[in-house]
Amino acid sequence: QVQLVESGGGLVQAGGSLRLSCAASISIFSVDYMDWYRQTPGNQRELVARIFDVGTIFYADSAKGRFTISRDNAKNTVYLQMNSLKPEDTAVYYCKTKSGGYDYWGQGTQVTVSS
Repeated sequence: QVQLVESGGGLVQAGGSLRLSCAASISIFSVDYMDWYRQTPGNQRELVARIFDVGTIFYADSAKGRFTISRDNAKNTVYLQMNSLKPEDTAVYYCKTKSGGYDYWGQGTQVTVSS
């Protein structure tokens, strides 16, 4: 069983920044990648950013140039630094990984960007 715990969400004005953290109960060395997703009411979760074990990074178009995903292997933690936030970034942000063939999700952290 893998546990992922997100933190760092909150209310911020447009143009502001937040840093989300995802602490894993396992060594993140052991997984191929770690993801950040987000979801708004009535919509499917969408992939925001992915960091692979080899360091390759993927960003959704909506995140490019504003968000930065990083990992601290010693702390088994993945981060999402979000800058220049927009009201449309308002969502619940989830951390996700796959281990042993199963997907594991955190409980989510709410990010609200006011205009």
